[in-house]
Order: sequence, then structure tokens, then C-alpha cells
Amino acid sequence: MARPRPLPVDPLAEAKRQWLAHGWTDAADGMAVVTSVMRAQQLLLARVDQALKPFGLSFARYEVLRLLAFSREGRLPLSSVVARLQVHATTVTSTADRLVRGGLIVREPHPHDGRAAMLALTGIGRDLVERATVALNAEVFAHPGLGSDDAAELVAIVARLRRDAGDFTDPRPHPDPL
Repeated sequence: MARPRPLPVDPLAEAKRQWLAHGWTDAADGMAVVTSVMRAQQLLLARVDQALKPFGLSFARYEVLRLLAFSREGRLPLSSVVARLQVHATTVTSTADRLVRGGLIVREPHPHDGRAAMLALTGIGRDLVERATVALNAEVFAHPGLGSDDAAELVAIVARLRRDAGDFTDPRPHPDPL
């Protein structure tokens, strides 16, 4: 995939200039924050998608596989997957359906709740997620486009934004194992 030519001017800086010129000074910084984060997300997701393409995975399917692979037994209740990925249950159900059709996970009955389902990683799914993780680590995560100090600062800033938005409370030093 050819990279587009860089624009001669940062369109987000121009948008902020326009916000200020139109008298929206109280909202200009916030508009710049929101649009900058959204554009950065687009750029990073494009890199992730490119790394996962050879494995036939979307990032959503990768996240489910990786979460299951991190769990002690390679299986979790569907409700736990929903909670940990912080997405709607219908999204996880749809993602799980595709993974089941691909032979990467199976649905199992919950051992204690007849109404609940368990999602369990298959051997093929475990192999695929491990190979995809190697690719993501090499092509995206090891070099996200920021130095380590900037990356740590960005993660801390975004964590404060997420915490203040109600995404989580201050975590314990070590999250509970899966």
C-alpha cells in the first residue's frame, strides 16, 4: 500500500486556527484534542490492519483471540470478554461467530450457569494469535512512532482522560489474573 504524500500544512492546526478565527476560543483546544486523537487512531489502526491482513484477522477478532490466549485455560465466559474488551455484547457475539466459523474458537456451555456461554480457544486459534502477535510486535508495537518517553507520557495522559470519563477507577498495582 503506497503511503499518501504528506500535506504541506497540518489540517488539524488549520482547523484550530479557523475555530479561533470564528470566535470559538473556549472550544478550540478541545476540538484540536479530539480530532488529533481521532486522526492518530486512524493512522495506528491502518498500521495494525496492515500487520493483521496476512492472518485474515481484524483487530476486534485479534483482541478476542489474544484475551483468550492470555487466560489461564484459554477460555472465558462471554460476559468476561465483553467486560474486559469494553464493547457491547452484540459486538463480541458477532466477532465470536466469525471466529467460530473460522475454527479459531469454540462455544462451550458454562460449567455453572446454564444461560451463559464460554468462549474457548482452539489449537488453530492459539497458533494464529501467537503468529499475529509476533507480526504486530515487530511491525507496530515495537515502533509505535514515538520515543519511549513520549509514549509513556501519552499513555499517562490518555489514561487520565479515560479515567476521568469513567472508563476505569485507579487500578490496583497488578490486575487480577484472567
